[in-house]
Amino acid sequence: MGLLSNRVDRDSLKPGDHIYSWRSAYIYAHHGIYVGNDKVIHFTRHGQEVGTGTVLDLLLVSSGPARTYVPCDTCIPPLEGHGVVSSCLNCFLGGGILYRFEYAVSHALFLAKARGGTCTLAVSDEGEAVVQRANYLLNNGFGCYNVFKKNCEDFAIYCKTGQLVLESSMGQSGQAVSIIGGPLAAVLSTPLRLVTTNIYGMAATAVGMYCVSRYAADIGMRKDVVKVSAEDLTRRLAIGALQVIEPSLPALPSSVR
Repeated sequence: MGLLSNRVDRDSLKPGDHIYSWRSAYIYAHHGIYVGNDKVIHFTRHGQEVGTGTVLDLLLVSSGPARTYVPCDTCIPPLEGHGVVSSCLNCFLGGGILYRFEYAVSHALFLAKARGGTCTLAVSDEGEAVVQRANYLLNNGFGCYNVFKKNCEDFAIYCKTGQLVLESSMGQSGQAVSIIGGPLAAVLSTPLRLVTTNIYGMAATAVGMYCVSRYAADIGMRKDVVKVSAEDLTRRLAIGALQVIEPSLPALPSSVR
């Protein structure tokens, strides 16, 4: 894996690979599990790659790739009640570049990555188990989409590891941690103005805090994760023992939905 890029060729893909593709302006990446035969299983918000149902969607959707309104004949739309879908690789990429998410990376390499959502310290299960989880969730669902706690990256990481963060306001998504961690690091470093007025020193401190927040929040380091089978996961969701709700933010105007 390169330091600056996880870009791969299609020919190198193996069933069970966690793949992703950055959307325009690199605002976010869409993640999924390659299951072989040119198919990718991924998690969406009612068929939409990313979204909150709020005004934030104006920014998120505008960064997405241009898409045709004619669905591919080989792609499977989400079943009623959940957003796990099966797409061909071309539709999943949407004209974007193919990248592979890396597991069990070294601590030094993880910290060297400036952007979250590209690798983890956690160890992946074997490809066969990963594909089995993804297919099971395609048929049984992954619960309610939440951009901060249960998004497409969380889905892919669960399929790869079988691990979930159950008691937290933040899931295992590196992208979500980056979105929260960057501004948070800047805020936390602000009091240092009382100690130093050197802009470079403050910037270095903010970067350091950001890296520490990513490191501590990675699923490979956290202590609040549990191994849960796909069958147990869907059972918990069915009885309400595991609940994730969508963020309550100002609604998106009906004219732009």
